[in-house]
Amino acid sequence: MLINLGRLLMLGVWAFMLLNLFQPFPRPLNIFINVAMAFTILMHGLQLTLLKSTQAKGAAPLSKAQELRIFVFGVFELLALQKQQKR
Repeated sequence: MLINLGRLLMLGVWAFMLLNLFQPFPRPLNIFINVAMAFTILMHGLQLTLLKSTQAKGAAPLSKAQELRIFVFGVFELLALQKQQKR
């Protein structure tokens, strides 16, 4: 339940940051949003890279759809994967 709420929140954050690209907000806010977007892209890319590099040798590789979900939702998708693997 909370993981899905986090995913929804992350979609809202992405929508807010992408909206700034197409219709920039007033001057001081648009710079902050651009920096936040760069930081989000960097951190989610780092999460994906670290996950891929720490997977066990015999584990099935992540599909492109899973990689995209991890990049978009970040830690919320990682928590969902962890919860799924415990079952």
